[in-house]
Amino acid sequence: MKYLMILNDAPYGSERSYNGLRLARSLLKAGGAEVKMFLVGDAASCAKRGQKVPPGYYNIGDMLGLVARHGGEVGACGSCLDARGIAAEEVVEGASRSTMDQLTAWTQWADKVIVY
Repeated sequence: MKYLMILNDAPYGSERSYNGLRLARSLLKAGGAEVKMFLVGDAASCAKRGQKVPPGYYNIGDMLGLVARHGGEVGACGSCLDARGIAAEEVVEGASRSTMDQLTAWTQWADKVIVY
């Protein structure tokens, strides 16, 4: 099964992006799933490298890296990154600057689209 997950919320302040990443990891771990994640709007901030969080708190940047290392693809809306002052070299390893054309292609590719 092919899943596209679209995250909309900032990395911290709500748990929507966190829960989307948890589901992506779980799908990849279970096997038999292909996962692509697209970060749009405030979720583009999830891809910021070097996030500092309190001890014991989840780190969204690290979680994105885990999804990528386990075979998932992560794209972040380039316009959304620009609007938040995040340069391409500031994006976590495993994520890439992306476009609406990429989101369109991924949407057409997916069997299921899940939006957080």
